[in-house]
Amino acid sequence: MSGGPPSMPAPVCLIENTDRGLQTVGSALEILQGIQQPVVVVAVVGLYRTGKSYLMNRLAGQTSGFALGSTIESKTKGIWMWCVPHPSKPGHTLVLLDTEGLGDVDKGDSKNDAWIFCLGVLLSSTLVYNSRGTIDNQAVEKLHYVTELTNQIRTKSEVTHDEDGEEVPQDTEFVRFFPGFVWAVRDFTLERKIDGRDVSDDEYLDFALHLKKGLTPKVMNYNLPRQCIRNFFPTRRCFTFPFPTTSENMKHLDSMSESELCPDFLRVADRFCTYVFTESRVKTVQGGHRVTGSRFSHLARIYVDTINSGEIPCLENAVVAMAEIENQSAMNEGLRLYEQGMEQLKAKFPTDLESLSAEHNRLSTMATKEFLKRSFKDEGGKYMAQLAEKIAELFDQLTNRNMEASEQLCRKLLSDLYTPIATSIEQGVYAKPGGYEIYRRDRDAMEDKYRQQGNKGMKGEEMLEEFLQEKNAEANSILMADERLTDAEKQNAEAREQAAVQEQRVKVEEQRRQELQQALEDERRSQEERMRRLEEKIAEEKKLQREELDRALSSKMAEQQEMLEKGFADRVEVLEDELRQLRREREEQAKRDADTGFFEKVIQPIVEIGKDVLSKILDYKIAKHVHK
Repeated sequence: MSGGPPSMPAPVCLIENTDRGLQTVGSALEILQGIQQPVVVVAVVGLYRTGKSYLMNRLAGQTSGFALGSTIESKTKGIWMWCVPHPSKPGHTLVLLDTEGLGDVDKGDSKNDAWIFCLGVLLSSTLVYNSRGTIDNQAVEKLHYVTELTNQIRTKSEVTHDEDGEEVPQDTEFVRFFPGFVWAVRDFTLERKIDGRDVSDDEYLDFALHLKKGLTPKVMNYNLPRQCIRNFFPTRRCFTFPFPTTSENMKHLDSMSESELCPDFLRVADRFCTYVFTESRVKTVQGGHRVTGSRFSHLARIYVDTINSGEIPCLENAVVAMAEIENQSAMNEGLRLYEQGMEQLKAKFPTDLESLSAEHNRLSTMATKEFLKRSFKDEGGKYMAQLAEKIAELFDQLTNRNMEASEQLCRKLLSDLYTPIATSIEQGVYAKPGGYEIYRRDRDAMEDKYRQQGNKGMKGEEMLEEFLQEKNAEANSILMADERLTDAEKQNAEAREQAAVQEQRVKVEEQRRQELQQALEDERRSQEERMRRLEEKIAEEKKLQREELDRALSSKMAEQQEMLEKGFADRVEVLEDELRQLRREREEQAKRDADTGFFEKVIQPIVEIGKDVLSKILDYKIAKHVHK
């Protein structure tokens, strides 16, 4: 499908982990920039040597690709990427990210691990945390990276306050923007029983994340990672995998066929893949904007550059920066489409106004459609207005070129057709009694030949009018010198000459009126179509913002209900404050959605540019060329 991922026989490194820090890889970014489809991004994180890469290969539908390794040495350095067509969502791309193993003793840099985990969270729409054994307190404590996210990520560039003027902690908004969370427990050998009752994988995870009551330092340390997982991630799922094969064969896992693997392991692997394929959402950013491969490339680079600069990644700033890049790119692409189409028409110059105007409107609409498809968060219609302005400038230039081509062609055609008459004048053919009649007959024949010539462009009739004006004195001279005609006949002939010029002028004006009327109608319809598409775009972005808020509300309400049932009154109160803030934001959003003035503010610059185009069509650019 157009705009989908290229064929990738193997993963490529997206983010290198070097002595100089984390660095994005240009060739990987180029792959992403060619993907215009929405992306579903699945990242796997976890301690090194826990079999993360196998799960990613499985999601890619391959037995090998991401390096598995067969020793205690970590094989994956940095973050590796594999882009494949989404197996169950046509028109979407599945981006798989295999991250460097956490806790590698050879690195000795816990801060580096924290940023790898942070990037996994920031870049993914589903985060898979991979571990071995069981989900006990030690396993949860090893996931301490989640507690550090509050110091590593900001949602907004500025502090916000609630209705009481209190500062709103930014981590309360993480649930709106963070990925779904999947805990994959590998080599699980225990029975899943709680109080003697068989439980599901998800119930097992929920039990492991139970909070303890109390405010002692020990209890608070116990609760912190569990509370962070509950607060930050909108969905939580768990899959417990038995051993895939015997311990002796584990080092050959990437080369083993499915028939050689444990059936129970394969069943869990299939359930895991089915869940990821069906439930993982398209990657979105603040505001609910869907991320394409192209946008994802900018997002990765922005986050890595921010980390390298020593700053804390800010979701709001990243979206603004990404929108600037993408909207500029969308504008350039729209303009390129217009220029490319008009270049083909330019090869056919001169052409009539109707054809030029119709092609302008067709290509302008196409350029706007392409722009709206790729742009997002175009505050105030800034980039769309720039696109309309640049198209208007190009149309103005092309109109001038078209008229110049028409004028040159018509002048040459009239000159060529007039050459025999000029020769006859030099030879004295018309300087005799009855010469005027011969002259008129020759000139009428010349005019007929001129009119029979097609494709004279916008200036065809106008240049004939100019020609008749120029030759008026010449005709009068021949007329006055004709001794056969009486004075009365000469007066009548002179009047006919004037009438012919006037008739041609009226014809030119009528042609102008008809062409302009058609051009104006074309421009009006084109403007209406552009505004309709812009309205749809704004409505879609508002819908995405509402859905983002609704998801956060649903997640917080579910968490509040659970805390209420388990008697955590203090936690219920905190969640109520967060819900109150979300509801207030939803009310403000509803007011903005109902504000028609917002749309008028966005489209007004574009309407003004449209009026300017109409004005230039009305001018017809003939004032420079007529009645010199």
